[in-house]
Amino acid sequence: MLNFDTMIFNKSTAKKTAEVLLQINAIKLNPEDPFTWASGWSSPIYCDNRLVLSFPLIRTYVREQMAEHILKQYGKPDVIAGVATGAIGIGVLVAEYLGLPFVYVRPEPKKHGRQNQIEGYLAKGQNVVVVEDLISTGKSSLNAVKALKAAEVNVKGMVAIFSYGFDIANTNFKNDNVTLHTLSNYESLLEQALDTKYISAKQLETLSQWNANPAEWNAN
Repeated sequence: MLNFDTMIFNKSTAKKTAEVLLQINAIKLNPEDPFTWASGWSSPIYCDNRLVLSFPLIRTYVREQMAEHILKQYGKPDVIAGVATGAIGIGVLVAEYLGLPFVYVRPEPKKHGRQNQIEGYLAKGQNVVVVEDLISTGKSSLNAVKALKAAEVNVKGMVAIFSYGFDIANTNFKNDNVTLHTLSNYESLLEQALDTKYISAKQLETLSQWNANPAEWNAN
């Protein structure tokens, strides 16, 4: 059994979320013909959670699960903040469900106009929960948190759809003292994929090896 520190909402939600992400091909597993990430890493998994927005029943499920967990974990915040660009859509849906204002955070300030990094109205001292679609190393997500803290708001924590469960992400969130909860994670994904025969036991071994050392993994 793999060991992950990512805090998932609960096991049932984690496996259900993994199931629907596999069904709509938001997550693809292909150990024999791996993908190449923008970072240059060779990977047997590719995740594009923006596909959730194209499926009304699934986006409603994700929206409600995230919203209800925010209320349970943090109480009702003042604002929902989405991380651009992948989490803007789901962040808006969560904010709408909770009846809350929404802002989104760019990777860096614009080069023109008012040079905003945070788009939308945000007042000092407000309580904010950040919504993300996917956590890999956590650097871009935590960059958004840094921008929000610079705006002098209180970041209560972050919720995301899925995490690869990398050790470096756990370390980065711990070092920045940011709480992260996800609907699902890599461990739950592999369990669901094996249970439904989406992958074989041999493929499970390969997928587990990749996650343990993704930067050095080689499909051959």
